[in-house]
Amino acid sequence: MTKFTKWISGAAAMLAAVPAFAADGPIKAPTADQMASMVDKGDTTWMLISSALVLLMSIPALALFYGGLVRTKNMLSLLMQVFMIVSIAALVWVSWGYSLSFTSGSPYIGGLSKLFLKGVDATTLAATFSNNVYIPEYAFVVFQMTFACITPALIVGAFAERIKFTPLMLFVVAWLTIVYFPIAHMVWYWAGPDFLSDNPTDAGLLWGMGALDFAGGTVVHINAGIAGLVGCLMIGKRLGYGREATPPHSLTMTMIGASLLWVGWFGFNAGSNLEANGLAALAFINTFVATAAAAVSWAIIEQVHHGRPSLLGGVTGAVAGLVAITPASGFAAPMTSIVLGLLVSPICYFFVAYVKNKLKYDDTLDVFGVHCVGGIFGAIATAVVADPALGGQGFIDYTVFPAVAGSYDMAAQLITQVKAVVLTLVWSGLGSAVLFFLLDKTFGLRPSEDAEREGLDLSSHGERAYNY
Repeated sequence: MTKFTKWISGAAAMLAAVPAFAADGPIKAPTADQMASMVDKGDTTWMLISSALVLLMSIPALALFYGGLVRTKNMLSLLMQVFMIVSIAALVWVSWGYSLSFTSGSPYIGGLSKLFLKGVDATTLAATFSNNVYIPEYAFVVFQMTFACITPALIVGAFAERIKFTPLMLFVVAWLTIVYFPIAHMVWYWAGPDFLSDNPTDAGLLWGMGALDFAGGTVVHINAGIAGLVGCLMIGKRLGYGREATPPHSLTMTMIGASLLWVGWFGFNAGSNLEANGLAALAFINTFVATAAAAVSWAIIEQVHHGRPSLLGGVTGAVAGLVAITPASGFAAPMTSIVLGLLVSPICYFFVAYVKNKLKYDDTLDVFGVHCVGGIFGAIATAVVADPALGGQGFIDYTVFPAVAGSYDMAAQLITQVKAVVLTLVWSGLGSAVLFFLLDKTFGLRPSEDAEREGLDLSSHGERAYNY
C-alpha cells in the first residue's frame, strides 16, 4: 500500500465526511430492477427536502438576518444582494461549477466533462457513503447548488452598506470560479465508496490528505469569512464608522432570519449525509444541541460582561454554534456537540467585542468574527469530537470493498485539520484580494460618498424597504 493510499485509508475515506460527491461519469442502471436495488426513495426525498431547507437559509433567512442588522436606508440593498447572488450562483453552478467541483481533473480542480450538465439526466446516479447505494444525480446537483448559493451571500455582510451592486455581482461569479469551486473539489471530491479501491488517488487534495469536513466548515464558513475580512479591509470603513451610531434597524427581522437559519441548517448538516439513516439523525441532533448551547453560552457571557443578555447576542451565539458544528455534525456525539457549542461563543465573542475594536476593522455584520473564527474552531475541534474514544464516529476505510472501520489517530487528525484550515485561508484570502483589487481598479467597488450617505436602497436601486 502506498503512502498516499495509507493517508486515504487512515483518515480521508470516512463515513459521511463530506456533504457530497459524485462518481466521475454517469452511473446508469441498466434495468428497472437494478435501479430499485441501488436507489431508495426515502434517500431521494430527504435530499430534495434538504435542498429546499438550505435554499431557505439564503432566502429569506440570511437576507432577513443581515437586513435587520443594517440601517433602514440599506435594508432593501441587502435583500437585493442576497437574492441576486443566489440567482446568479445557481446559474453558474449548473453551467460550469458542478463540473469543476465534482469531476476528475487534478487534486486542485475538476474537469469540464459535465459542463452545462452534459451527460447528467434523470437516469444518472451519484454515490452516497455506502457501498451500492446511490441517489439521482439531479438530487445531488441541486443539493450542492444550494451550498454554492449561500457561501458568497455570506461574504456581503462584512462590507454591508458600502458596496456597489454590479461589481459585487461580478465578484460573485469570479469568486465562485476561482475560489469556491477549487476548495469544494479539494475538500469534497473523491471517487466514491465503490470506486476508491480501484482509484485510490482519484480525490481532491484535502480529501486525499484526510481532512474532515462533514458539511462545510472549510468550504463554506472559513472560505466566506476570510473573503469577507479581505473585502472589508480593501473597501474601507463606512462613513462615520466609530463616530456615528449604526444600530440595527430591526432586531425583529434579525431574530426571524436567525430562527429560519437554524431550521434550514438541519438540511445543511443532516442532508450532508446523503442518506436518510441514523447518521443523518445524529447530524440533526448534534446541530440542534450545539446551537442551543452556543446561544445560552453567549447570553451568559453578556450577563457577566454587561449585566444583561441581549437578543442580538443570543442569535449571534446561535449562528456561531451552527457554524462550529457544521464540520463536526456527522462525527461528534450529542454531549461533545454541546461542549463544542459552549466553547465557540466565548471565542467568537472575543473577536467580535475585543479584536475588532482593537484592530479597528469595519466587519459590519461580523462575518469574520463568527463565520471564519467559528469555522476555524469547528474544523480543528472536529479532530477531537470525531474520536471514537469520545463517542465520535471515526471513519470508514473505503480503499477496501466492502468498506470497513479504520483506526483513529487524534493527533494526526489535528495536524491534518490545521493544514486544511491554513490552505483554505491562504487560497481564499489571496484569491479574494486579487479579485477585489482588479474590480476596484476597473469598475470601482465603493459608491460615492453622497450615495452612501443617502443609502444604497435609493442610490443603487431606486426603491425603499419602507415607504413611510
